[in-house]
Amino acid sequence: MAVLLVVASWCALCLGTPYVPPHRLFGGDEIARVVVTELRVPRLVLALVAGACLGAAGLVLQEALRNPLAVPEMLGVSSGAALGVAAPLVLAVAVPAALQPLLAIGGAVLGGGLTLLAAGLGRSPSAVLLTGAAVAAALQAALLVLMVMADQLDLQLIYRYLLGSLSARTWEDVTGLWPWLLIAVPALVLCAPVLAVLRLGDDDAEALGVRVHRARFAALAVAVVLIAPVTAVCGPVAWVGFLAPHLA
Repeated sequence: MAVLLVVASWCALCLGTPYVPPHRLFGGDEIARVVVTELRVPRLVLALVAGACLGAAGLVLQEALRNPLAVPEMLGVSSGAALGVAAPLVLAVAVPAALQPLLAIGGAVLGGGLTLLAAGLGRSPSAVLLTGAAVAAALQAALLVLMVMADQLDLQLIYRYLLGSLSARTWEDVTGLWPWLLIAVPALVLCAPVLAVLRLGDDDAEALGVRVHRARFAALAVAVVLIAPVTAVCGPVAWVGFLAPHLA
């Protein structure tokens, strides 16, 4: 996997228009230098960080709910984050780019909170998953309503955003993720041992001293902080959170 990652990264820097030969990646002419350092390297770094965040969030959700099908898309988290970013665009509310992650986190908290409340604050993993699918469908319906209300230009922007993309992303987008990662990564490290205990089942975890409902709530909070900033920058990228833990 590490070798494939290096090869894919190398190809991402070389291929495209214009093509940059491997020996000129960082020592070529001025055009090649600008293309690599200002256009392709930021997108590559953003892709690596976003993929790692989504994969880790998928793992947290699958372990906390003890279900290999638990993914951000089925718990209302991704849909809520997308709704939080798309709503100001349709409603013509000017929002600075620096605040978009906050809107995404607000939407993700809304989706995840509705899921937990409707499922009895996470008392049953299967109830959380089924309720999350219903909440995600409701939030997708809200997105469709916004798309019907949007004019043609806003509709094109929403379409591009909902498809998920790294196009035209710069170093500013990359640096905007670091404050959230400084929160999420330590929380993820602290959460990992508890997830290992939750794998034994609620009764055994309770016997070992884990407060299951609180741990499940904390795991969802960690997943929200991992997913929402990525969704704000790249859009609701699907399947990465589901496939990455299984591939690993």
